[in-house]
Amino acid sequence: MAALQSFLVCLIFAFAVILIPTSTSAQLSADFYQKVCPKALPIIRAVVKRAIIRERRMGASLLRLHFHDCFVNGCDGSVLLDDTATFTGEKTAFPNLNSIRGFDVVDEIKATVDKYCKPGVVSCADILAVAARDSVQILGGRSFYYKVLLGRRDARNTTKNDANINLPPPFFSFAQLLSNFQSHGLDLKDLVVLSGGHSIGLARCSSFRARIYNDTNINRSFASTLKQGCPASGGDNNTAPLDSTPAKFDTVYYKALLNSKGLLHSDQELFKGNGSDSDKLVRYYSYHSGHFAKDFGTSMIKMGNMKPLTGKAGEVRLNCRKIN
Repeated sequence: MAALQSFLVCLIFAFAVILIPTSTSAQLSADFYQKVCPKALPIIRAVVKRAIIRERRMGASLLRLHFHDCFVNGCDGSVLLDDTATFTGEKTAFPNLNSIRGFDVVDEIKATVDKYCKPGVVSCADILAVAARDSVQILGGRSFYYKVLLGRRDARNTTKNDANINLPPPFFSFAQLLSNFQSHGLDLKDLVVLSGGHSIGLARCSSFRARIYNDTNINRSFASTLKQGCPASGGDNNTAPLDSTPAKFDTVYYKALLNSKGLLHSDQELFKGNGSDSDKLVRYYSYHSGHFAKDFGTSMIKMGNMKPLTGKAGEVRLNCRKIN
């Protein structure tokens, strides 16, 4: 009898372990705001759409904010925190300094959402996740829609050093890029797919100068044209489009890599023409836009599940730029 009781206890314990969520993503849901603020998502989309109409580049800026948020201690809105006399956040980290933008649009979204719902309901981290999805769909079409899992809360702290360590710079090699993504629980496919975010937006001269003057795996005519706007010294803030259709979310980015026209060194590292698995993915997405759209959504959801604060962790900020 004792042996039977022991077996039953073990069985019950094992079953209980199966029922316990093993990932914080299990605490996120697509309908998180359905009862507490059903207008939240339509409001976010409306503000994002207005912002993109005012400036097409803003879609890329909002997408990038979500990337840079998630890669530093998870998707917790920490990238939005302003520096204070006693706190230095992520905005002045090397990969972000004079680069990330769109904070005013996030402020506009937050103010509008809080007006229609009530303050302290919709988190800044969730605003970033939804705004990124809306930007991609607005600039790429309906095929780029995916359901964003929601319920993140906002971080109360972060450090500049965390951003410097975790964000992959534009001069990384393929091995460094893959290692960085794997450290965040992402894989090769995620690396290639999420790099497709460079289908929209612009890059500063300082981020691609070394490529156009030093790299050998670059189309000569392409490099020559870029040098006209990006001198060997000076002009750091001059910009160039990441691909030839910077205001349209598409697969032109991958086609450019096939022709050695990746703007950033890190972009071209994904395609070297040696038949690697990365090469095969780049070539595949360059010809299959529908599959790219589907896989991009899948990888964005996966990235959005990176270490979110849920339950009673963190807070829901009243102002996205500072802790409550």
